[in-house]
Amino acid sequence: MSTPEVRVLAAGSALPGPPVDNAALARRFNMDASWQQWVDVFIGTRSRHLAVDLESGEVRSSLAELGAEAARRALDTAGLSPDDVDVMVMGTATPDQLMPATVNMIAERLGINDIPTYQLQSGCTGAVGALDVGRQLLLTGEHRTALVLGGDVCAKHFDVDFDLKAMAPTELVNVVLFGDGAGAAVLTTEPVADAALVHGILNRLTGLGRVPGQVVDWYGQANRRPGDSALQEDYKAIEQLVPGMATEVLKELLDRLDWTETDVDYLLPPQLSGTMTPRIVTELGLPGAEEVSCVTEIANTGNAAPFIQLERALPEMVPGDRAIGIAIESSKWIKAGFALGKV
Repeated sequence: MSTPEVRVLAAGSALPGPPVDNAALARRFNMDASWQQWVDVFIGTRSRHLAVDLESGEVRSSLAELGAEAARRALDTAGLSPDDVDVMVMGTATPDQLMPATVNMIAERLGINDIPTYQLQSGCTGAVGALDVGRQLLLTGEHRTALVLGGDVCAKHFDVDFDLKAMAPTELVNVVLFGDGAGAAVLTTEPVADAALVHGILNRLTGLGRVPGQVVDWYGQANRRPGDSALQEDYKAIEQLVPGMATEVLKELLDRLDWTETDVDYLLPPQLSGTMTPRIVTELGLPGAEEVSCVTEIANTGNAAPFIQLERALPEMVPGDRAIGIAIESSKWIKAGFALGKV
C-alpha cells in the first residue's frame, strides 16, 4: 500500500483589536521620543496587535477565541466545516490555562468532539512541530483531515502599569518585540487539486549544552521565587545565533529534497523583528524567492507567524511553485522548517 501524500488546503489567522503603533506605546508608558526612536531603529517593528486594552488593562481576547476564529477562516477557505476535521494539533508557548488545554477549548468553540486532540508546549517552532505531528498522524492512514493551529497571547506577561524606565534590557525588549495572534492550517490526504503538497518538515532540538536564550516562567499562587522576572530574553545571543541556524535549516531542506536555491519561489523566513528578519533573509541568499513577511506590521506573533505567512503565500502560489518556511526557537535553540510545492 502506497504512503499517502499530505497537502495543505488553506490557512487562516486572527489578530486581536486594532494595531498599536510605537507612538501609542510611548504615550501609554510615558516614554520620550528617543525611546520611540530606539524601538523604530533597533527593533524595527512599526505596530502590533495586543490582547490587552492599553488603557484599561482588560484582556479582550483569549488564545482560544483567536484560535477558533483562525480555524474558521482556514476551514471556510478550504471549503470544509468543523465536522470534516478528524484530528487537531496545536503549538503554543502561552496557553490560556494549564488545564484544560487550549486546543480543547478551541474544539469546544468549533463544536468539534470525539476526535484526538494534541497540544505542544513550545515557542516559535511549535507551529512547525504541530504541522509535523499533524502530517505524521495523517500518514498513518487513520485520519484524513487535520486542523493544525498555532498562536500566542502574551496578556499574562503584559502589564499596562509597567515602569519601563526601571526594567532591565532582557525584560524591556519583550514589551515591544511581540504581538498577539493565532493561525491555523487544514491538512488532508485527499488528492485535492491546487493544494500545496508537503514535501518535507524539519524540527530539531539543537540546544544541548547551550544556555537558554529565552526563559518564560509560569507562576501559580505559590510563587517560590519573589523578585524574579517571569520573562527574560537574551536578544544579543539571538542576534548572533539565529541567522546561522536559519541558514542550516535551509541547506538541510534543500539537500534532503534535492532542490537548488533557484528552485525556491517563496521564502517564509523567521519573523523575529523588523530589523532581524531582513538580516536573516540576506544571509539565506535566495534572491529569486519572494519574501513573505509580516513582522514589521504585526510584530513577532510566535506560533501564529508561520500560519499568517502561509495564509498570504498559498493563494499566490501556482502549479510548479515551491516554498520554504523557517522558524527558530531561542528558548533551548530549536531549528525548524517546512517545504511545500504546488503540483
